[in-house]
Amino acid sequence: MKFKYTGIRVTDLKRSIEFYTKTMGLKQVQRGKMHAGGVYVQLKDKESQQELELNYYPLGTKFYEEYVEGSELDHLAFLCEDVRKSYKKLLAGGAISVIEPWDEGGWTLAFVRDPDGVWIELIGKKIKPASKRKNKKYPQLTVSDSSLKESFNVRDK
Repeated sequence: MKFKYTGIRVTDLKRSIEFYTKTMGLKQVQRGKMHAGGVYVQLKDKESQQELELNYYPLGTKFYEEYVEGSELDHLAFLCEDVRKSYKKLLAGGAISVIEPWDEGGWTLAFVRDPDGVWIELIGKKIKPASKRKNKKYPQLTVSDSSLKESFNVRDK
């Protein structure tokens, strides 16, 4: 896993974008709509390359909650090679499941809470299932089966 960015919850997206771009000097690099109805905006610092994600959840969306000072930190995001494997590792290490892994577009995502309740997002490119190619020499075996056969020096008659 690799730490990717910090996401914060905002109440006025336009005002927050203006503040972080004009006042703080961050550059907007991406904007999108969440499957659950919220809006996110990715900002990046030109010098440090650190990223900040602004998350806006309108009233009536799945993750909307009344804003309480102190709830600004939305989540920490970690880029993973295999989200499902990382998810299991974090649960085994004491994390609490919030949203099990799911695929959205070309990505796999999941959310857990750390032992103190901080949300952690796991995100990674969607892993395509391994194809089961047939082996020409042994049509009844898949490629992985024939590798085993070769390992045990099994020969044709």
